[in-house]
Amino acid sequence: MTEFLKKRDRTLLEMHTGMVLFGAVCQLVGAFIVKNQLRYAGSLWFGILFAVAGSLHMARTLDRALAEGADTSRVIVGGYVFRYLMIAAVLTLVALTGVLDTLIVFLGYMSMKVTAYLQPLTHKFYNMLFHETDPVSAELSEGEEGETEKVSREDESLPK
Repeated sequence: MTEFLKKRDRTLLEMHTGMVLFGAVCQLVGAFIVKNQLRYAGSLWFGILFAVAGSLHMARTLDRALAEGADTSRVIVGGYVFRYLMIAAVLTLVALTGVLDTLIVFLGYMSMKVTAYLQPLTHKFYNMLFHETDPVSAELSEGEEGETEKVSREDESLPK
């Protein structure tokens, strides 16, 4: 199992783990608050699945943009606009049909944002699971540090 997980994109793995953790916490909290459990759970997990799809599209867009070269910003903005229009269309459809709860679907989709805050925890978890450590950055030697200070002082003296 760990070999399969190691072969996956590590960032996406950490993001998806954070989304599932957030969903589990929301599901647990909702169990004590919400009257219609089935609708709540369906809305929440639909939003989380939509966030997973959005994160996969985001990763694909970034890969395409980096391979593109010159039109990088055009590809990234195009991907962002596409995801924005998709969430707007899905939320509109959910609101019009009334099948799911619109705010809970949006809460599930926001798991993508919460994942950014959970990333240090999920990163440490997968480092423990895979028996890995993060590389330590090398310190500058005294000669390199002096050159850096010299360059920065020269930059300050340049006219603006």
